Amino acid sequence: MATSYSLLLCFSLCFSIIFISSSQTLFLPLTHSLSKTQFTSTHHLIKSASTSSITRFHRHQHQKNSHKHHQVSLPLSPGSDYTLSFTLDSQPIFLYLDTGSDLVWFPCQPFECILCEGKAENTSLASSTPPPKLSTTATPVSCKSSACSAAHSNLPSSDLCAISNCLLESIETSDCQKHSCPQFYYAYGDGSLIARLYHDSIRLPLSNPKTLIFNNFTFGCAHTALAEPIGVAGFGRGVLSLPAQLATLSPELGNQFSYCLVSHSFDSDRLRRPSPLILGRYDDDEKEKRVNGVNKPRFVYTSMLDNPEHPYFYSVGLKGISIGRKRIPAPGLLRKVDREGSGGLVVDSGTTFTMLPASMYGSVVAEFENRVGRVNERARVIEEDTGLSPCYYFDNNVMNVPSVVLHFVGNGSSVVLPRRNYFYEFLDGGDGKGKKRKVGCLMLMNGGDEAELSGGPGATLGNYQQQGFEVVYDLENRRVGFARRECASLWETLTQN
Repeated sequence: MATSYSLLLCFSLCFSIIFISSSQTLFLPLTHSLSKTQFTSTHHLIKSASTSSITRFHRHQHQKNSHKHHQVSLPLSPGSDYTLSFTLDSQPIFLYLDTGSDLVWFPCQPFECILCEGKAENTSLASSTPPPKLSTTATPVSCKSSACSAAHSNLPSSDLCAISNCLLESIETSDCQKHSCPQFYYAYGDGSLIARLYHDSIRLPLSNPKTLIFNNFTFGCAHTALAEPIGVAGFGRGVLSLPAQLATLSPELGNQFSYCLVSHSFDSDRLRRPSPLILGRYDDDEKEKRVNGVNKPRFVYTSMLDNPEHPYFYSVGLKGISIGRKRIPAPGLLRKVDREGSGGLVVDSGTTFTMLPASMYGSVVAEFENRVGRVNERARVIEEDTGLSPCYYFDNNVMNVPSVVLHFVGNGSSVVLPRRNYFYEFLDGGDGKGKKRKVGCLMLMNGGDEAELSGGPGATLGNYQQQGFEVVYDLENRRVGFARRECASLWETLTQN
């Protein structure tokens, strides 16, 4: 999953009790670094990102017959590994931000990571920061706790306490508080882990000296993992997610969050400014004055859809995609979620590229071929090397690329993507091994036939397509919103004065 060419988007959450009580919003800087120590070419990087996107998306489809909280949607992928940090007993902890899962967990000492050779040493976070030790104030979560039940796919507490060797007479009298929650197993695309739940106080760092001590925070502590040395901060819709736990401390903070990802095109020079993470609800009038002056684009909203099999997903309905003037209707699978958990489009921070059902993807590609392929040479070798398709050479030409508009369910819920969000242009042969040629590739991917997508999402909106937008998750009003922003300057604008 994680590699040293990962886009490591670190943010510090550091709260003050006073700060929270006097404000409904926290603006948190997301800092990031992009290192080139493992990937030697653009091809290699994009291939890894596209492969991980496919793996993560297809992992959704295989969760139906498993306990839904025992299968998470990792691996995250290079170019999408957004990480956050907080402090546990003065020890820094770095985690991947993931809106597609609903639990906060991290490795704890003593920690054994099986098949992690080449991962820990190639991941700057893992190599520079050893796993933390549990503090003396950490307490195991009781088998009677609702948090324990949530981590075990809502198994009854009586079953969990029996697994924890609580005596029958104690189970019958609900007297098992001293028995710890059993270990739980999580599996993901290329690895797995076993962890236990604990409560402890954490400190989440801001750009000012103030600090919030978040008491009784619930997290998973893993002493054994397979192929994964970094933990995850789940921002999904489950009760153990970071937003849900924040809501118990301050509903104003936990009922809405948004992020604004700086457009980078895999270029580290574009990642010099932080991307903001925003916890809490803006005052819309105030925001209109503070961000970009007049005529700032307002949010386009679409309603969240409930998924009975994957309740932690942020699923929305997609009506169609316009390629230039041609509108391609979405199959019924994408407009709603059925009782089996099939369908909808998941807005996901942890997938790089957008995944579409094969039929819709084929229609998009056909229109690109009709508009772009008629005048530009198809770059088949590049497609094989990167996993993206279609790709075209455009030697000495300015390529005319059609616009792409996403039409979500809801009146006026259409989002126009910037060209750089769906068409990646780079110089092939820059490694000195061949002739340098300009190449452009579509960054929407084939997610498979509809029959293969049964039991899981029909599509995923990747974070690459979210760049340059503020994406808001309005949990109170059950909707997701999109608004164009200059994310590179938004942090300074929001925090001025």
